[in-house]
Amino acid sequence: MSSDTLVWWAAMCAVSALNVAAWLLSAIALQRRQAGLHPDALVISRVQLLLSAGYVLGCAYRSALPVFDVQRQVLFDTWYSSVIVGRSVATVAELCFVAQWALLLRAASDLADHRLGQIVARLLVPAIVLAELCSWHAVLTTSNLGHVFEESIWGLCAAALVISLVGLWPKCDSRQRPFLLFCGLAGTAYVVFMFGVDVPMYWARWIADEAHGRAYFSLPQGLIDASARWVVSHRWSDWESEVVWMTAYFSVAVWLSIGLVHVPALATAGPAPGIRAA
Repeated sequence: MSSDTLVWWAAMCAVSALNVAAWLLSAIALQRRQAGLHPDALVISRVQLLLSAGYVLGCAYRSALPVFDVQRQVLFDTWYSSVIVGRSVATVAELCFVAQWALLLRAASDLADHRLGQIVARLLVPAIVLAELCSWHAVLTTSNLGHVFEESIWGLCAAALVISLVGLWPKCDSRQRPFLLFCGLAGTAYVVFMFGVDVPMYWARWIADEAHGRAYFSLPQGLIDASARWVVSHRWSDWESEVVWMTAYFSVAVWLSIGLVHVPALATAGPAPGIRAA
């Protein structure tokens, strides 16, 4: 393994270990303060904790056994690194993560009677299910066009979430606004990255494949290939294009997931004020 690849992989594993430890500390903290929480708030926090566990563990697994899906490229020669396993873990983790945001937005929007937020909260998970289907199509067929649709849906969902949070701003307590501002800025940066870098990258890859007359797998062929074939590479040049998104995804996004366990509802008024204690 090249030194650059080794350092990057070791750093991701170290961050993942710290992330698991942070989740455990979050679980302990929630246990200790549960007596002071409103019952509704406690239920939401516990659901957030379970959803966060799915995301934290999924990202830790993918950090230890990274996969470059369409290229069938892995770092370790084992079936547990295969695309079919890695993509399955990613699907569960990503659905857990988006469910966390949907839960937060729904609780806050209900308190504030914010209609747009309620609609977006209901649509987030179904939209990401569609994105996951597009991802699976890309992974199995090796056509990057599916990734174009997948990442576009993620970007649009993030934009809708940011707009919804902006709508909650006037109804938030001033102490909650720093968190709201952070989410808005992070979400905006994510949308810019998705439509400025990620989507164009996959589009360019698909155009290049089309220009070279690449033959794609059918879905059954792709299922067999993704389950049984992987290419081991330790060269930094083979992983370099994936380093930025993987590093941010398996670190910053995980921190957000853990943080959502302890986020109070954002509205200051509404039909269920006890939830604000979450």
